[in-house]
Amino acid sequence: MAIAEYTKLLETEVEKIIVGKRHQIDMILMTVFSGGHVLLNDLPGSGKTTLVRTLSLALGCDFRRLQFTPDLLPSDIVGMTVFNQKKADFQLVKGPVHTNILLADEINRAIPRTQSALLEAMEEGQTTIDGTTLALPEPFMVLATQNPVERESTFMLPAAQMDRFFICLTMGYPSEEEEMEILNHLGDGIPYEEVQAVVNPEVLMAVRREAARVQVSEHCVRYMVNLVQQTRTSPFLKQGASPRASRCLYQGSKAYAAMQGRDYVIPEDIQTIWNPVMAHRLVLTGEARFQKKTTEGILKEMLETTQVPPCRKELFHGGKGR
Repeated sequence: MAIAEYTKLLETEVEKIIVGKRHQIDMILMTVFSGGHVLLNDLPGSGKTTLVRTLSLALGCDFRRLQFTPDLLPSDIVGMTVFNQKKADFQLVKGPVHTNILLADEINRAIPRTQSALLEAMEEGQTTIDGTTLALPEPFMVLATQNPVERESTFMLPAAQMDRFFICLTMGYPSEEEEMEILNHLGDGIPYEEVQAVVNPEVLMAVRREAARVQVSEHCVRYMVNLVQQTRTSPFLKQGASPRASRCLYQGSKAYAAMQGRDYVIPEDIQTIWNPVMAHRLVLTGEARFQKKTTEGILKEMLETTQVPPCRKELFHGGKGR
């Protein structure tokens, strides 16, 4: 089955619970197919946790939820060795990070030391417990949530950790009609039992390999580079996008193209994922804040002022699939 077909089936299953968030669902699926991690940055009760749980059911993957609090320790995430009195020996106990999908709920409530415990897992796909290195299951991804409004008892994620998230999304408030549908269908409870698994971990890994074979022309690679370079020279940004961000844009555009049923990337794929991939990685200058500029507005201006490459099909089929 093609990636586009899997995408439609997954959208159908997730939308049994999640109402009116097709763009957010597609961006998360793009990240799943790219092998990245997601940060959901929105107010409490906006459906972040519900979306993650519904998605894990549709993906047929093992799912664990970890509530981040100020007293959470790194060992509560990765695991620890404990003494087994019956066997009179130390036994390694794996933490909740050893799963396919980890929901890190309210990640900014944990202290920086605990937040950093996720870094090795997110970047390397492994954990180290008392000198023992353990590989995480494949696939593995973190979907973290945070409340951007409350500041009490919270610790801002450092730029290095923000950069490890493939995309950052907000759910936003539903429209009047969407909220009516939510109350009519979900008012008395969330029917998770209606969600059917579309894939499983083995199929998902095969989908990732297929997405990696999508072709990218030199024109599109140059277009990505030109856009990213602008974030590093903009007078309104004191921190631009990293090379890791460029790789995310590259990988994500291939996955999104495959979701549209194509085996080659076009500029519209790059434009669609540009904001979710880049916005959380940029830091505004004081002058930009004084002028009430936003990262989203600056990124939009970059798209409008950058020359779009030609998109004739033969040009893109002439590129390499990396």
